[in-house]
Amino acid sequence: MTKDLERDLGLFAVIAISMGAMIGSGIFILPGIAMAEAGPAVILAFVIAAILVVPAALSIAELGTAMPEAGGDYVFIERGMGPAMGTIAGLGTWLMLMLKGALALVGGMFYLEAVMALPSVEAVAVTFAVVLIAINLIGVKQTGGLQLIMVVVMLVILSVFVAGSIIRVDGANYDPFFTEGMGGVFTATATVLVSYAGVTKVAAVAEEIEDPGRNLPLGLLVSLVATSILYALLVFVLVGVIEGEALAGEEAPMAEAVDLLFGELFLYAIVLAALLALISTANAGILTASRYPLALSRDDLFLDVFEYIHPRFATPVVAILSTGGIMVLAILTLDVEQIAKSAGAFQILVYILVCGALIAFRERDLEWYDPEFSTPGYPWVQLFGIASGVFIISRMELLPIVGSIAIVIGGFVWYRLYAKERVEREGVAKGLARREAGRQFVRDTEAQFERSDQYEVLIPIRRDVTREQEDALIQMAAPIVRRRGGRIRVVRFDEVPDQVPLDTAADELTSEDVEFETRTDHLVRYLEVPVEVGEIVSHDSRHAVVNFAERTGADLVLARQRPTSRLETLFGRDADWIMEHAPCDVVFVQHEQRGEIDEIAVVTDRSPFNDPLKVELADAIADTLGASVRFLFPVSADAPEELLETIEAYHDDLDDLCTVPVESTIVRTDDEVEGLSEALAAADLVMLSTVTHRRLPDLFVERRSDRLAAAIEQPVLLVHSKKTRRGSFLRPILNRVLFD
Repeated sequence: MTKDLERDLGLFAVIAISMGAMIGSGIFILPGIAMAEAGPAVILAFVIAAILVVPAALSIAELGTAMPEAGGDYVFIERGMGPAMGTIAGLGTWLMLMLKGALALVGGMFYLEAVMALPSVEAVAVTFAVVLIAINLIGVKQTGGLQLIMVVVMLVILSVFVAGSIIRVDGANYDPFFTEGMGGVFTATATVLVSYAGVTKVAAVAEEIEDPGRNLPLGLLVSLVATSILYALLVFVLVGVIEGEALAGEEAPMAEAVDLLFGELFLYAIVLAALLALISTANAGILTASRYPLALSRDDLFLDVFEYIHPRFATPVVAILSTGGIMVLAILTLDVEQIAKSAGAFQILVYILVCGALIAFRERDLEWYDPEFSTPGYPWVQLFGIASGVFIISRMELLPIVGSIAIVIGGFVWYRLYAKERVEREGVAKGLARREAGRQFVRDTEAQFERSDQYEVLIPIRRDVTREQEDALIQMAAPIVRRRGGRIRVVRFDEVPDQVPLDTAADELTSEDVEFETRTDHLVRYLEVPVEVGEIVSHDSRHAVVNFAERTGADLVLARQRPTSRLETLFGRDADWIMEHAPCDVVFVQHEQRGEIDEIAVVTDRSPFNDPLKVELADAIADTLGASVRFLFPVSADAPEELLETIEAYHDDLDDLCTVPVESTIVRTDDEVEGLSEALAAADLVMLSTVTHRRLPDLFVERRSDRLAAAIEQPVLLVHSKKTRRGSFLRPILNRVLFD
């Protein structure tokens, strides 16, 4: 059984990841440092830096669509220019990301110090680093939705700042403009170039992007243009409202400007935005940087110990600890300016190698190299990227230049002494060509696959589903498929922490994987319906389930769901997200099945969509198992006769849909949950309607279906029709007024 990798990052997720990685140190820390080097012309440094990033961004976009693999720039350089250059690129990118994370933490503490007294900036930064290391060790997820919210919050705060302060810009602060000449501008460009390092970060997750031929290049360019415009506006305002001597060398320039213009209230808002941006950048730095020693180790270019994955947390423990340790060391030994310039130097080195890798792939004229996006202006764009990168490094101070040279020499020496004997591949390896050709064949086959009109039930299996529960789901789906004619797809959705590349998890066939396939094959032998088994690896199972259902044209998702608390509803349940986004009907199963099923109870609620679906499913299961169906409807103890007649007529209409014996029960009770619980005591299987939860309203008023499912011991099917639309909190009130 092979494992597929789930693509669940759309265009907005690509933009959010890229912008979220860029909006950080670039605007919150570096303007003051760069101002000291370029004077008022610092705005040109940010614009020039954005232009210099374009060749690498375009090259990354093309390479990412040709080889949408986890790993990004390291993979492209290693495959294109050989393992020696790959070693240099991997080590350089690793160091750059660690330094960028360290810079973000130190800078964040300067902003925190603007509103409260800190014993030591470095000590508090180290404390935050330790917390983030622990978070990554246990595999706490970062979600695309959270990242998008943080980016939106930051953009709103920064936009309000620009709009409110641009009218207060003093033109005298720009006279003279070139106080340090173009030499100072280029020096400042080298300093701020690390601000745009995040634009290529998304290439590290290229394998997870939907429609990479469109979303990868478009997302990279949109995020780069938007961020560069934002940087230019913010720097223009900062220089225009703060005197040059005060801004030059200022470690928290945004806080200084806000405090000067808007006072204490908005100061707290900007500090919040800075902390969100910088701590998020630092956490992303640990998460992303730790993937590089892991990738190097898997390619036999680094020590095997970095490949170790913790059996409980499923995270690369050694890679994370070493990454965090070096970040802490940088915080304690380097100042902000040294960290920024060293990170920028390593980033430029990687940009040069990326442009070289694209040239290597193009000039080899490989049959399998067929990118969905081609860089315009080849090869001049790449040659410009290489030449401009070398020029900018030459404008740097001694420390970052020496560091860059040391990385090149050290990486080459390490490769010669350690890795050369362990690898046999060369640049643009034949093994890669075969592997990518195989993947292209799979993609072509999927594109040509035409789904039949048969009814398909998708059973998503997660790690917390036991063997008995899985068997019960398959046996419950079998009558439905047998009635309609179709098949069952049993897919194990393996969710791995964000700290682990998807291809790492996909390459590992565990004993659990073998046991899953074996037991499923054994179970389906005696079923009279076709069953297909597969496994998908993703960072977000709920997205993967919905995407797979949409891609395969599933008609019904039948999944296991444990009872959830109101607090979980407040923070958002996976089940609600699936119901909201699934392209088909969804049924969740709660409680264990005990013994044979002789009676299926359907609690009706006059839903024009859920009730017919419940009846259809109940009739199919009952017909196969030789069971009967009973409809139940609760009414108040003093309900009028007209209502009772209406319900009886409604149940008669539902009865016409059934092929098995049907009974109808009207439950008179002033407590619906208690009354229904007693009436359902004799049933072997219960069917209830469910809809997506509204977080705040459902926190205070729990839904009847949730309370009823928790009150009974029988297995419960919570049924949600794809035609059901979530209404406002007024819908239940209106239904009660109109029907009761």
